[in-house]
Amino acid sequence: MKYISTRGDRTLRGFSEILLEGLAPDGGLYLPTHYPKVDAATLARWRGLSYAELAFEVLSLYIDDIPGADLKRLVSSTYTEQVYGTKAITPLKKLEDGLYLEALSNGPTLAFKDMAMQLLGALFEYELGRRGESLNILGATSGDTGSAAEYAMRGKKGVKVFMLSPHGRMSPFQQAQMFSLQDPNIHNLAVEGVFDDCQDIVKAVSNDLEFKRRWKIGTVNSINWARLLAQVVYYFAGYFQATKTNDERVSFAVPSGNFGNICAGHVARLMGLPIRRLVLATNENNVLDEFFRTGTYRVRGGAETYETSSPSMDISKASNFERFVFDLLGRDAVRTKQLFQDELGAKGSFTLTPDEFARIADYGFVSGSSTHADRLATIRDTARRCGVVVDTHTADGLKVAREHREAGTPMIVLETALPAKFSATIVEALGREPERPAALVGIEQLPKRFKVMPVDVQAVKDYIAKNG
Repeated sequence: MKYISTRGDRTLRGFSEILLEGLAPDGGLYLPTHYPKVDAATLARWRGLSYAELAFEVLSLYIDDIPGADLKRLVSSTYTEQVYGTKAITPLKKLEDGLYLEALSNGPTLAFKDMAMQLLGALFEYELGRRGESLNILGATSGDTGSAAEYAMRGKKGVKVFMLSPHGRMSPFQQAQMFSLQDPNIHNLAVEGVFDDCQDIVKAVSNDLEFKRRWKIGTVNSINWARLLAQVVYYFAGYFQATKTNDERVSFAVPSGNFGNICAGHVARLMGLPIRRLVLATNENNVLDEFFRTGTYRVRGGAETYETSSPSMDISKASNFERFVFDLLGRDAVRTKQLFQDELGAKGSFTLTPDEFARIADYGFVSGSSTHADRLATIRDTARRCGVVVDTHTADGLKVAREHREAGTPMIVLETALPAKFSATIVEALGREPERPAALVGIEQLPKRFKVMPVDVQAVKDYIAKNG
């Protein structure tokens, strides 16, 4: 299996090479040359596997430059009951007839990002050790990616992490999870802007090829294909738990900000997993919902990016979105580059042609958005009727999922975090604090270690050069 760029660089690269690269040299995103097809016999064989065994089977289709025994060992040591607190790893919880919640937040930072990041940490350490090299990881987070990356990389040999976050825009719990880490290989940079400013800085540094190579810059954001690939696994796991035979179809509802989580579902669907619909849910920052309704992708500036009670989705520039559009356009790299580099760069938006927009129906996507009032109502209703407390982002997913349910087709909502991470809104909705694991009680009072930075690419480069 080889990988190419969405913007036309046809150089064929192996998995281990793009694992450490992040963005392609032409500014595009890496994708496999093709998606392996999973037939009925394979689906039947996979149905009885443990999560770790299933992960090995899926990953093996895309990774052929790591010996199978080594890959199996890495996967088996990542997806354990000890780390995730449950043998099922991503257990399915029935909320009501035909509506399920897939628990993805049982990892160390209580967010779905752990599902991929724990594996990414193991892959990085393995590959760097094999090469005798080191890596400076540069990332941006709107809340959960940062802590998941830092917990996965802390203490890892040959790895330093430089994580950018929007200063003052994460929940107190999210800030504490990141800023309380004292490991010397972890650097938290609080940028005086919004998440999109942080993401733009990461892309600008990654696009400076000379600096990137000199300082060995890699990324853990969902622009890294390895992270998205790891997320494909839980779509298969959720499907097998919600169905009895492979003749059945399901739909998935996914809270979406950067488009990585739902893009993994898009990949699973193209591989042959019987997915009827991929239901994309946004919050008040509804750029993606607008696109799927109109065919226009219009990025908002910082002043138009709302600060909401589901802050991990306070994003107006979805960095993974280019992968889906590349597939939608029949893998036309010239047209993809025109839209994302030329039109988006020049005027901040692009619009598909009517023929291009019509193709979206072939990929199963529908969408909707949720507001703070919707969030509160969904949290209250789910607690009252189902006895389950959900976090704010999962509430967005549930609200939109209910709008797109179809009789006879199970709807699986991907849980994105535990409610403890967003206690202020839970208290507003239910009048009580959400439960949190004993080990994380009082985390907000721990000493914090971070540096406030301006929205300045050069300042970040200088910090990396000094500390990398």
